[in-house]
Parts: sequence; structure tokens; C-alpha cells
Amino acid sequence: MTYLGEDIPKLGFGLMRLPMKGEDVDIEQTKQMVDEFMASGFTYFDTAYGYIRGKSEEAIKTALVDRYPRESFQLATKLPAWAGPKTAKEAQDMFWTSLKRTGVDYFDFYLMHNLGGPRTQCFDDFCIWDFLAEQKEKGKIKHLGFSFHDTADVLDEILTAHPEMEFVQLQINYADWESDSVQSRKCYEVARKHNKPVIIMEPVKGGSLANMHEDVAKIFTDANPEASVPSWAIRFAASLDGIITVLSGMSTLDQMKDNLSYMKDFKPLTEEESKTIKKVQDALEQIPSIPCTDCKYCVKGCPENIVIPMILGAMNTYTVYNNLQGAKGHYGWATAKGAYASNCIECGQCEEVCPQHIKIIDELKKAAAVLEA
Repeated sequence: MTYLGEDIPKLGFGLMRLPMKGEDVDIEQTKQMVDEFMASGFTYFDTAYGYIRGKSEEAIKTALVDRYPRESFQLATKLPAWAGPKTAKEAQDMFWTSLKRTGVDYFDFYLMHNLGGPRTQCFDDFCIWDFLAEQKEKGKIKHLGFSFHDTADVLDEILTAHPEMEFVQLQINYADWESDSVQSRKCYEVARKHNKPVIIMEPVKGGSLANMHEDVAKIFTDANPEASVPSWAIRFAASLDGIITVLSGMSTLDQMKDNLSYMKDFKPLTEEESKTIKKVQDALEQIPSIPCTDCKYCVKGCPENIVIPMILGAMNTYTVYNNLQGAKGHYGWATAKGAYASNCIECGQCEEVCPQHIKIIDELKKAAAVLEA
């Protein structure tokens, strides 16, 4: 039995981290990357309304849409109804803006961006479900789905309420496979239960699984000195069943060439390679980290509205994966509304309710020193 996207090659070009020249996308290098990608038989491109402040959608028009036949590739983008619109019209107009920026007449895959938490309500309030269904009927969208960041039970609720969704995009990687907060495995299993094919995002965890501590990375290099460290992460994701494609946010031509080198003739992980992945998972578990389970009890009574679990998660990105740049990016997203770790007034209510007995005040001080520097 076939499924949506089964025939799409299992490496997708994620356009969130394109090469830059100052504040602008490096179009010439992006063109080279697009050409390498297409020449190797890959066809799926993923952008979003908000990527690089809209410049990602504009760049893919110049680098891809204006240079290749429309039927030769699949283009996906996303609508973030939670990102500022005050009215339904403003939210719905994001769709038309994306069409104009990318220069296409239709999207192969169109997503409601980042469902989960309070964000989902925005799509209800602005009637986005019905609006996008109408655009699909008119031929402006071939396949409609959503990307998701929340727990598996919330995903189950959304897919139960909206069986018309054709696919889901999930954060899946071997480090988050059993994570209490990301719940990669559980979310994947929910999607499979609802018979929804999956697009995988963050297979390398924002670069964290490409630049790990040397002693952890050595497990991979000892097993196969010829394989790059990130190749294990991409292949882990691509080896799962029911996958449309695995998105890799490539920023350089060298990253593109590395990904193509092992995905052009993709082979799923062998049993022995899966055992190597398990060794790395175990090694990552042994690195001291903040034992936050994202229960959010600490957030409910915080007088400064500090998003404590997200900040602690950013610190774990730094300490566990040796990824300061990724940690600062995570922190910037978490504190976009100004609730910084340094805003903590040390009232202590968070520590009183924390089931894991984390010394949250001390951890916030560390986060402020490292991530606000």
C-alpha cells in the first residue's frame, strides 16, 4: 500500500538557514546549492512565511522557481497565524504574500506553522482551517498539513479533530527520540496511528548532532571513519517508515555535498549501525544535564512570566551538545517577548513546585551569564 510522498526522495532542502552575505541571502551560493540538489535527483524544498524575515521565500523564487520547470520540484511553505496578525484577514493574507514572494501558482505542500500550546487557538480564531481547505479546492494547495511542537497527546487531539489533514511535520532525531519534552517517538507513533505520513524536521537538532563533544562523536568515527557525524542523524530519521522526506537545513555548499554523498544512494541503517546509535544515545544520557521534564508547573506562578523550561532546554543544548550558537538561538526564540532569565526576582515559587527539585534560581543565573552575553 502506497502513501502520500512515498516516491519523493528522502532528503529535503530546508531553507531556514540559507547562506548569508550580511543581512541578505547569498543568492549565488544558494543557486549553486539548488543546482547540486536538483542534479542529484532531489526535489523537495521547504520554506516558511517567517524564515529569514521573508527573505527565504524570496530567495527560492530567484534560485529555484525562476530557473526550473514548475513540475520538476515540490515547494512547501507555512503560515504562522500566531505571529502577529490581529484579524482573520491579516492572517489569511500571509498565504497570498507567500504565493507572491515565491512566484508560484500553487504550493505542493502547505502547512499551518508550529501548532501546539496556545498557538493552535490562533488557527481556530482566524478560521485558517477552512480558509486553507478552500484554497486546496481551488488548486492553490495540493496537499495540506501542519508542523507541530508539543506533546503526543496534543497531536492526537488535533489529528482526531482534523482528520482531513494529509500529513504532519515533526521534530524527530535520535537524541529527542525518548525526550520528555519533544517526545519524538511518541509523536511519530501518533502520526502512524492516524495513518499520516511524516515530514521530519530538525533531524540534526539544529546542528547539535553535528558538533557534539569529541568523546561522543568518537563512537561514530570509530564505527565508520568514512561517515560524517551528521550523516548518522539524517540516516536515522530517513530509515523510519512512512516518511515523506527528511529536511536538512543546509547553510553551505559543503554541507549540501556531504548530505548528497550518502543520501543519493540512501540505505537504511543496518542492525549494527542501529546499535551504534544506541551507544551514542546512552553516552548523551550520561552527560550531566538539567533534569527538566517540561511539566511547566514553574511557569504558572512566575511573576515575571519567564519561560523557564525553554530556557533550561537552551542550557542543555549548550552543555550536552556543546552547541553555544544553537543554545543562543533557542534562547532568543524563547525570550522573544522579553522574559529573560536575568529578569528573575528570586521569589522561589518555581523551586517550591518543581517535581524534579531543580535549583531553578541558580540555573537561571547561569543561563543569563552564558546566553545573554
